[in-house]
This record gives sequence, structure tokens and C-alpha cells, in this order.
Amino acid sequence: MMAQAPQNSPTLDREEVARFARLGGQWWDSAGPFKPLHRINPVRLTYIRDQLCRAFGRDAAQGASLQGLSVLDIGCGGGLVCEPLVRLGGRVTGIDPGEENIEAAKAHALAADLQIDYAVATAEELAGRGHTYDAVLLLEVVEHVPDVPKFLQAVAPLVHPKGVMILSTLNRTLKAYALAIVGAELILRWLPVGTHQWQRFVRPEELKAALKAAGLALTDTRGMIYDPFADEWRLGADTDVNYFATAVRR
Repeated sequence: MMAQAPQNSPTLDREEVARFARLGGQWWDSAGPFKPLHRINPVRLTYIRDQLCRAFGRDAAQGASLQGLSVLDIGCGGGLVCEPLVRLGGRVTGIDPGEENIEAAKAHALAADLQIDYAVATAEELAGRGHTYDAVLLLEVVEHVPDVPKFLQAVAPLVHPKGVMILSTLNRTLKAYALAIVGAELILRWLPVGTHQWQRFVRPEELKAALKAAGLALTDTRGMIYDPFADEWRLGADTDVNYFATAVRR
């Protein structure tokens, strides 16, 4: 097990880590506090699979379309994305600074007989060891980071020179404040109150600039949109609230 980072840093907010760690035993409860992540998981996996297949010349229609690709999921939580990526053939590593999260992820993977390399660690620790991956995932992570440009500078070396980084986050718009905080947290209670801080939401142009400064070139931006009439999430052009981004090492 790798040592944890110092208590506070520009790239890690220990209060944020503790908030999710307190819920560590409930990651796989699809009706619990992580219900929104279970709901958006099919859309996340579709986007990740399609972007990786495009980048590495794979057929997304094949069952093992990610066969052999090394994937790092930073801030993996309980492993909601790691497990289906393994089923698509990926060699997956999941890291999280919250020990409770990693314990939940390990237990669930063991019960499902899935081989996933989980560790209590930070991205900086892995980068310092010289590790690189075909794909690095930052899903619902950067909006919890104190300094996004510094964080991406630290994470970028983990991406193989021909590799891909895929992110999902929230746009810093009034619409996002209304829907993601007032609506999802305060009114509908889809998320625990205090899950998000609006001032940490990241505008697409800010993310693009931070990626560029870290040596990564943005290749795709896509919105993740909730359709209240169908009660489902889908991909689309509207990035006003939730959105994905893909970047490659230059």
C-alpha cells in the first residue's frame, strides 16, 4: 500500500476525500447516496469506450474492444467504472486517497472474480514512480480539486506518449449551479448536501487551457444531458452543466 500524500496540497483536498470516504460502504448500493453515479454510468462507459476505440483503432461493437489497453482510473471510489472496463478487456488500475473507498472496491471485485489493481494512492505518487498508461480517467474529479492546472500538470506524465486522458466534470455556469447544486442537492436530494462547490466547477475553455499547459491537446468535448421526460442521461452538444473531455499527449 502506498503512503498517503500530505494532509493538504493544491491538488488534494482532504475534506473532500473524507466526505466520500465516510460513505465508502455504500458505493454499490444503486439506491443509496451514489445513485446518481449508477444512473450516469452507462453514458460514461459509452463515451469512454468510444473514445478509446477511436484513439486506438478498435471496434466498439466487439465485446472485448479494450483488450490489453492499460487504464488508470484516478479517484476510482468503489470501482463503478473499473469493473465494466475490465469486462471490456482493459487492464485496469484504480487509485483513490480514501482507504474506505479502496476497501469497498477490492471487496466487490473479489466477489465478482475480477482482477483489478487497486491502491490507496494519489496520482502524484504514481507519476513519481514513472508509471504510464494508455488511458487515464478523471471522472467527476477535477471539480473537487483546489488547483486544477497544477493537478493536471502532476497527472499528465501518467499518460503514455500516445495515450489518452478522459475527463468528466461540471461547467461553472448559473445553469449548473441551479441544476447540480440547488436542484440535485438541495431540492431533489439526489446527492448529499455539500457534495459540490460551485466555485470549483471548471469551464471548458479553462480546462482546455490547463490541459494545453500540461502538454495535452483537447480532441473532443461532449455534454452529458439529463432528459427529465425520459428520466435518462444521454450524450449531446449541450455542455452547460455536465460534460466530457478527451485529450491526447502532444
